[in-house]
Amino acid sequence: MIKYVLPVAILIGATAPAFAAEYYVVRGPDKKCKVVETRPTDKTMVVVGDKAYVTREEATKQLAVVCKE
Repeated sequence: MIKYVLPVAILIGATAPAFAAEYYVVRGPDKKCKVVETRPTDKTMVVVGDKAYVTREEATKQLAVVCKE
C-alpha cells in the first residue's frame, strides 16, 4: 500500500506550487490601479511592474508604491 501512497504524495507535493494564486497590479483605461488575480489579456489593462505577487497583501503594498494617483 505504501508503494502507491508515496508516489502520489510526491506528485501532489511537486505540483502544489503550480496551483498557487498570483496577483498582479494593473492600471485600467481610467488610469486607476487595482489588484487582480489573473494576468489581463485585453489591451486596455496594463500590468504595472510586470511582476506577479504571491499574496494579495504584498500586491496591495506595492500598489501604493508604484501607482501614485
